[in-house]
Amino acid sequence: QAQLAESGGGLVQAGGSLRLSCAASGRTFNTYNMGWFRQAPGKEREFVAGISWSGGTTYYGDSVKGRFTISRDNAKNTMYLQMNSLRPEDTAVYYCAVGPVPNYIIMVCGVRCSWGQGTQVTVSS
Repeated sequence: QAQLAESGGGLVQAGGSLRLSCAASGRTFNTYNMGWFRQAPGKEREFVAGISWSGGTTYYGDSVKGRFTISRDNAKNTMYLQMNSLRPEDTAVYYCAVGPVPNYIIMVCGVRCSWGQGTQVTVSS
């Protein structure tokens, strides 16, 4: 059973930066696509960024393109999300996810994916 644990969330002023981490355990993750999602109060879960198993391919939601960078270190079983130029509308609980099988389309992660418990990011204006 895959286990994911996010960290790095917190309170930051608009324009600031945060770096989220997602530590994975329970199985080998270096052949699985992974991603970040977020959910703000009263809103549906939103895809933020995804990364292929090798790290060679990355993709982003439109609202974070040019500001966020996803990366991974397979040797450490850890994925990261560098968030720059943060805005109040980025305030949400951020979750990491890993696909159930290799080459899974991480953007459509649902119950088949493994999820972390989430970390709160709050951006003040």
